[in-house]
Amino acid sequence: MDVYGLMGNPVGHSLSPPMHEAAYDELDVDARYVTFEPDDAGAAIEAARTLGVRGLNVTIPFKEDALAHVEPDDLAARISAVNTIDFRDDAAPTGHNTDAEGVRRSFERHDVALDGRTAVVVGAGGAARAAAFALSDAGATVRIANRTVSRAQSLADDVPGATADGLDALADLLADADALVNATSVGMEEDRSPVPKGALHGDLAVLDAVYRPVETRLLREAAECGATTIDGAWMLLYQGVAAFELWTGQSAPVERMNAVLRRRL
Repeated sequence: MDVYGLMGNPVGHSLSPPMHEAAYDELDVDARYVTFEPDDAGAAIEAARTLGVRGLNVTIPFKEDALAHVEPDDLAARISAVNTIDFRDDAAPTGHNTDAEGVRRSFERHDVALDGRTAVVVGAGGAARAAAFALSDAGATVRIANRTVSRAQSLADDVPGATADGLDALADLLADADALVNATSVGMEEDRSPVPKGALHGDLAVLDAVYRPVETRLLREAAECGATTIDGAWMLLYQGVAAFELWTGQSAPVERMNAVLRRRL
């Protein structure tokens, strides 16, 4: 039996175990998915390798710390964060960032083209970094808006062609934008949106990384404007799909994983 898992702290709320276990069941993969709550990323990665764990997902607060203990691929190195580790080879474990793949495939699922388009990312933290690189690599011009402009600028400096602004510039940035990603936690705890409703319009595709609740205020208001809306559960699903496919070399049973995930939300 192969063992995969999730490393973070806390992880009791995670929806990754049922999602991955459903995939194993659907494809008759002899595997289990378990959770770990270590104190130290490096020690946990070494222990997992020693115990024969085949792959790990990594979540808060270890995504950045894990980078120093793996051989990151190009994308993970550019994002400066690892959310998936592969132990299959005898060499050093490899680090990947499937959060970016989650963003790209979420837009793809909703038939939203990104190449040659303009995309606005709200936020400048880890999720924003993954989104900004995913959009840029897909051919979009990226505009980053954040409460602290210096943090937005720091991210923009790393993303080819990106620009940085404060949140007060959102109306201007969105006026001719094609895509919007909320990569902040605004909307998770309260019925609030990081984007003024008046800045939204029907030509936008709006992805909210928040998945609890599935329908955030931002998505409700975007739908009222006629925009294409993409809830955060799609991003969560597709980062898991990408990890599953990386580890097993098999095409993931996306619809089964999606059904299980949404039943748990």
